Amino acid sequence: MFKRALPTIAVLVLCGALITAIAMWLGPDSPNEAQVDVSEKTTETLPAPLTADQLTAYDVEMTNNDNPVAVLTTSMGVVEIELFEDTMPITAGNFKKLVSEGFYDGTKFHRVIEGFMIQGGDPISKTDEVMRYGTGNPGYSIQDEHIKGEYLSNVRGTISMANSGPNSGGSQFFINLVDNVNLDFDKEPLTSKHPVFGRVLSGMEVIDAIAQVETNPRDVPLEPIIVEKVEVREK
Repeated sequence: MFKRALPTIAVLVLCGALITAIAMWLGPDSPNEAQVDVSEKTTETLPAPLTADQLTAYDVEMTNNDNPVAVLTTSMGVVEIELFEDTMPITAGNFKKLVSEGFYDGTKFHRVIEGFMIQGGDPISKTDEVMRYGTGNPGYSIQDEHIKGEYLSNVRGTISMANSGPNSGGSQFFINLVDNVNLDFDKEPLTSKHPVFGRVLSGMEVIDAIAQVETNPRDVPLEPIIVEKVEVREK
């Protein structure tokens, strides 16, 4: 009886090894890897791309003239972002610190989902280890700043912290292409909470152009979108 069971055991062992090998090849699950929880955001649930009028309607001004402005020079153009240092000192301050260290220079926008957001800030994206994109950090995490405020909602054009759970943000960020208020800390379904710490002032057309690039099944752009340099302009 034991001898007759051997072929079955061998098949089970081979199947287990095959499953393990496939899992290792695929890398971490997409939602965890990308930090932002988009497990339920399939192509069926994502909103339709914005119309030409909606794209050109984006027009904002500084919320506080004393706030610093981050200038991102990318391979597709320049983007200026007001950092809400007045209301989000921990998150905006951490971003400024990393900029001063040149942390973001040479990183890529490693995840792009049209009708949702574009994500960057992973130091691993400076390498060719594409399967690990979305898993990097600066070696520490910061406290979540969940604060109610007039401009602190995940609406189109805002920059927000990526994370994999409470108080796990570090360097990765995303820029909202549409209103994603379900990502706010005080909105339903409360499955994903991401603090907003700034807003695009100019160059939203660059962000929208990035959103339209061709990507692979893991949402990584086929042609790298590089953040060549980031600088902070103080008042």
